[in-house]
Amino acid sequence: MTLSALLSLLKDLALGSLLAYLILHMAFFSNAPNFISRLFRPLTTTTRLGVSGATESGMTSTTIPEGAEKATIAAGCFWGVEHMYRKHFAGKGLYDARVGYIGGDGSNPSYREVCGGNTGHAEAAQLIYDPKKLTYRDLLEFFYKMHDPTTANSQGPDRGTQYRSAIFTHGPEQEKVAREVTAQASAQWWKGAVVTDIVPAGQWWDAETYHQLYLDKNPGGYECPSHYLRTFPPLT
Repeated sequence: MTLSALLSLLKDLALGSLLAYLILHMAFFSNAPNFISRLFRPLTTTTRLGVSGATESGMTSTTIPEGAEKATIAAGCFWGVEHMYRKHFAGKGLYDARVGYIGGDGSNPSYREVCGGNTGHAEAAQLIYDPKKLTYRDLLEFFYKMHDPTTANSQGPDRGTQYRSAIFTHGPEQEKVAREVTAQASAQWWKGAVVTDIVPAGQWWDAETYHQLYLDKNPGGYECPSHYLRTFPPLT
Protein backbone atom coordinates (compact mmCIF):
# COMPACT_ATOMS: atom_id res chain seq x y z
CA MET A 1 0.00 0.00 0.00
CA THR A 2 1.37 3.39 -0.92
CA LEU A 3 1.85 6.14 1.68
CA SER A 4 -0.90 8.28 0.12
CA ALA A 5 -3.37 5.36 0.20
CA LEU A 6 -2.52 4.66 3.85
CA LEU A 7 -3.07 8.30 4.80
CA SER A 8 -6.40 8.30 2.98
CA LEU A 9 -7.50 5.16 4.85
CA LEU A 10 -6.52 6.64 8.23
CA LYS A 11 -8.45 9.82 7.42
CA ASP A 12 -11.59 7.82 6.56
CA LEU A 13 -11.31 5.80 9.80
CA ALA A 14 -10.93 8.97 11.88
CA LEU A 15 -13.98 10.61 10.30
CA GLY A 16 -16.02 7.45 10.85
CA SER A 17 -15.03 7.27 14.51
CA LEU A 18 -15.91 10.93 15.03
CA LEU A 19 -19.34 10.45 13.42
CA ALA A 20 -20.07 7.41 15.60
CA TYR A 21 -19.08 9.33 18.73
CA LEU A 22 -21.37 12.24 17.86
CA ILE A 23 -24.34 9.92 17.23
CA LEU A 24 -23.84 8.11 20.55
CA HIS A 25 -23.35 11.41 22.40
CA MET A 26 -26.60 12.85 21.02
CA ALA A 27 -28.55 9.68 21.77
CA PHE A 28 -27.31 9.57 25.36
CA PHE A 29 -28.11 13.18 26.22
CA SER A 30 -31.52 13.12 24.57
CA ASN A 31 -32.52 10.43 27.07
CA ALA A 32 -30.42 11.41 30.07
CA PRO A 33 -32.23 12.12 33.33
CA ASN A 34 -32.62 15.76 34.25
CA PHE A 35 -30.06 15.59 37.05
CA ILE A 36 -27.43 14.24 34.64
CA SER A 37 -28.22 17.03 32.20
CA ARG A 38 -27.61 19.47 35.03
CA LEU A 39 -24.18 18.01 35.71
CA PHE A 40 -23.20 18.71 32.12
CA ARG A 41 -24.91 22.08 31.76
CA PRO A 42 -22.68 24.81 30.32
CA LEU A 43 -20.29 26.57 32.66
CA THR A 44 -19.94 29.61 30.46
CA THR A 45 -18.84 32.88 31.97
CA THR A 46 -20.70 34.98 29.42
CA THR A 47 -21.22 38.57 30.44
CA ARG A 48 -24.08 38.91 32.89
CA LEU A 49 -26.43 41.80 33.21
CA GLY A 50 -25.24 44.31 35.79
CA VAL A 51 -26.67 44.46 39.27
CA SER A 52 -28.73 47.44 38.14
CA GLY A 53 -28.99 46.53 34.48
CA ALA A 54 -32.01 45.63 32.35
CA THR A 55 -33.89 42.47 33.21
CA GLU A 56 -35.15 39.77 30.86
CA SER A 57 -38.61 41.33 31.11
CA GLY A 58 -37.20 44.66 29.97
CA MET A 59 -37.39 46.22 33.43
CA THR A 60 -34.47 48.21 34.80
CA SER A 61 -33.75 49.57 38.24
CA THR A 62 -34.88 52.99 37.00
CA THR A 63 -38.22 51.72 35.64
CA ILE A 64 -39.34 49.65 38.62
CA PRO A 65 -42.64 51.21 39.69
CA GLU A 66 -42.61 53.55 42.65
CA GLY A 67 -43.49 51.75 45.86
CA ALA A 68 -42.27 48.34 44.69
CA GLU A 69 -40.47 46.20 47.26
CA LYS A 70 -37.80 43.53 47.06
CA ALA A 71 -37.54 40.02 48.54
CA THR A 72 -34.49 37.78 48.29
CA ILE A 73 -34.60 34.06 48.99
CA ALA A 74 -32.50 30.93 48.36
CA ALA A 75 -34.04 27.46 48.05
CA GLY A 76 -31.65 25.34 46.04
CA CYS A 77 -31.17 25.42 42.26
CA PHE A 78 -32.29 28.92 41.30
CA TRP A 79 -33.79 27.86 37.96
CA GLY A 80 -36.77 26.18 39.59
CA VAL A 81 -37.18 28.83 42.30
CA GLU A 82 -37.47 31.69 39.82
CA HIS A 83 -39.70 29.63 37.52
CA MET A 84 -42.15 28.64 40.26
CA TYR A 85 -42.50 32.19 41.60
CA ARG A 86 -43.11 33.61 38.14
CA LYS A 87 -45.69 30.94 37.33
CA HIS A 88 -47.56 31.15 40.65
CA PHE A 89 -47.63 34.92 41.08
CA ALA A 90 -48.09 36.00 37.46
CA GLY A 91 -50.69 38.76 37.37
CA LYS A 92 -50.84 38.82 41.18
CA GLY A 93 -48.40 41.63 41.91
CA LEU A 94 -45.03 40.14 40.95
CA TYR A 95 -43.19 42.61 38.72
CA ASP A 96 -40.00 40.66 38.14
CA ALA A 97 -37.83 37.76 39.31
CA ARG A 98 -34.08 37.44 38.83
CA VAL A 99 -31.59 34.72 39.66
CA GLY A 100 -28.19 35.50 41.10
CA TYR A 101 -25.71 35.11 43.91
CA ILE A 102 -25.69 36.51 47.45
CA GLY A 103 -24.43 35.82 50.93
CA GLY A 104 -20.76 35.16 50.31
CA ASP A 105 -17.41 36.80 49.70
CA GLY A 106 -15.87 38.16 46.56
CA SER A 107 -17.16 40.48 43.87
CA ASN A 108 -18.87 39.58 40.63
CA PRO A 109 -18.80 35.78 41.19
CA SER A 110 -19.29 33.45 38.23
CA TYR A 111 -21.46 30.36 38.22
CA ARG A 112 -18.35 28.19 38.03
CA GLU A 113 -16.93 29.85 41.16
CA VAL A 114 -20.18 29.56 43.11
CA CYS A 115 -20.55 25.89 42.13
CA GLY A 116 -17.06 25.30 43.50
CA GLY A 117 -18.54 25.91 46.94
CA ASN A 118 -15.74 28.20 48.12
CA THR A 119 -17.31 31.64 47.67
CA GLY A 120 -19.97 31.31 50.36
CA HIS A 121 -22.55 32.64 47.90
CA ALA A 122 -25.93 30.95 47.53
CA GLU A 123 -27.90 30.46 44.33
CA ALA A 124 -30.81 32.80 44.98
CA ALA A 125 -33.84 34.54 43.50
CA GLN A 126 -34.65 38.22 43.91
CA LEU A 127 -38.30 39.20 43.58
CA ILE A 128 -39.67 42.67 42.84
CA TYR A 129 -43.32 43.00 43.80
CA ASP A 130 -46.21 45.36 44.45
CA PRO A 131 -46.89 45.30 48.23
CA LYS A 132 -50.44 46.57 47.60
CA LYS A 133 -51.26 43.34 45.77
CA LEU A 134 -48.78 40.87 47.23
CA THR A 135 -47.37 40.74 50.74
CA TYR A 136 -43.96 39.69 51.95
CA ARG A 137 -45.71 37.07 54.08
CA ASP A 138 -47.36 35.64 50.94
CA LEU A 139 -43.95 35.24 49.32
CA LEU A 140 -42.45 33.56 52.37
CA GLU A 141 -45.34 31.16 52.90
CA PHE A 142 -44.92 30.10 49.29
CA PHE A 143 -41.17 29.75 49.93
CA TYR A 144 -41.85 27.24 52.72
CA LYS A 145 -44.25 25.28 50.54
CA MET A 146 -42.13 25.02 47.40
CA HIS A 147 -38.90 23.50 48.78
CA ASP A 148 -37.62 21.41 51.68
CA PRO A 149 -36.28 23.78 54.38
CA THR A 150 -35.19 20.93 56.67
CA THR A 151 -32.05 19.85 54.80
CA ALA A 152 -28.95 21.89 55.58
CA ASN A 153 -26.88 22.86 52.54
CA SER A 154 -28.77 20.67 50.08
CA GLN A 155 -31.89 20.32 47.99
CA GLY A 156 -32.70 17.02 46.33
CA PRO A 157 -29.54 15.69 44.68
CA ASP A 158 -27.79 19.08 44.89
CA ARG A 159 -25.20 19.33 47.67
CA GLY A 160 -23.22 22.29 48.95
CA THR A 161 -23.63 25.60 50.76
CA GLN A 162 -24.67 27.22 47.49
CA TYR A 163 -27.91 25.22 47.70
CA ARG A 164 -28.79 26.23 51.27
CA SER A 165 -32.21 27.41 52.35
CA ALA A 166 -32.03 31.10 53.28
CA ILE A 167 -34.00 34.32 53.55
CA PHE A 168 -31.98 37.50 52.97
CA THR A 169 -33.90 40.32 54.61
CA HIS A 170 -34.06 43.95 53.52
CA GLY A 171 -34.61 45.82 56.74
CA PRO A 172 -35.96 45.11 60.24
CA GLU A 173 -39.61 44.74 59.20
CA GLN A 174 -38.76 41.96 56.76
CA GLU A 175 -36.65 40.26 59.41
CA LYS A 176 -39.57 40.39 61.84
CA VAL A 177 -41.97 38.84 59.33
CA ALA A 178 -39.39 36.26 58.23
CA ARG A 179 -38.86 35.05 61.79
CA GLU A 180 -42.60 34.91 62.49
CA VAL A 181 -43.39 32.94 59.31
CA THR A 182 -40.39 30.66 59.82
CA ALA A 183 -41.42 29.80 63.39
CA GLN A 184 -44.99 29.07 62.29
CA ALA A 185 -44.00 27.05 59.23
CA SER A 186 -41.48 25.03 61.22
CA ALA A 187 -43.97 24.19 63.97
CA GLN A 188 -47.07 23.63 61.84
CA TRP A 189 -45.71 22.31 58.54
CA TRP A 190 -42.24 20.86 59.09
CA LYS A 191 -42.36 19.28 62.58
CA GLY A 192 -39.92 21.80 64.04
CA ALA A 193 -37.14 20.81 61.65
CA VAL A 194 -36.66 24.01 59.59
CA VAL A 195 -32.98 25.02 59.25
CA THR A 196 -33.44 28.05 56.99
CA ASP A 197 -30.95 30.88 57.57
CA ILE A 198 -32.38 34.37 58.14
CA VAL A 199 -29.69 36.98 57.54
CA PRO A 200 -29.48 40.61 56.35
CA ALA A 201 -29.13 40.89 52.57
CA GLY A 202 -25.73 41.97 51.34
CA GLN A 203 -24.57 42.71 47.81
CA TRP A 204 -26.61 41.01 45.10
CA TRP A 205 -24.94 39.77 41.92
CA ASP A 206 -27.00 38.87 38.85
CA ALA A 207 -26.27 35.40 37.47
CA GLU A 208 -25.05 35.05 33.90
CA THR A 209 -27.60 35.92 31.23
CA TYR A 210 -28.22 32.32 30.16
CA HIS A 211 -29.49 31.48 33.67
CA GLN A 212 -32.29 34.05 33.54
CA LEU A 213 -35.67 32.49 32.63
CA TYR A 214 -33.75 29.27 32.04
CA LEU A 215 -36.72 26.89 32.24
CA ASP A 216 -38.79 29.10 29.95
CA LYS A 217 -36.03 28.88 27.36
CA ASN A 218 -35.30 25.19 28.08
CA PRO A 219 -38.58 23.46 29.04
CA GLY A 220 -36.84 20.10 29.42
CA GLY A 221 -34.09 21.50 31.62
CA TYR A 222 -33.18 20.31 35.08
CA GLU A 223 -35.70 20.88 37.88
CA CYS A 224 -34.81 19.97 41.45
CA PRO A 225 -37.17 17.18 42.63
CA SER A 226 -37.71 19.02 45.93
CA HIS A 227 -39.27 21.96 44.07
CA TYR A 228 -43.03 21.41 44.06
CA LEU A 229 -45.93 23.05 45.89
CA ARG A 230 -46.97 21.25 49.09
CA THR A 231 -50.62 21.29 50.14
CA PHE A 232 -50.33 22.52 53.70
CA PRO A 233 -53.20 23.98 55.74
CA PRO A 234 -53.15 27.76 56.37
CA LEU A 235 -50.75 28.96 59.04
CA THR A 236 -52.35 30.17 62.26
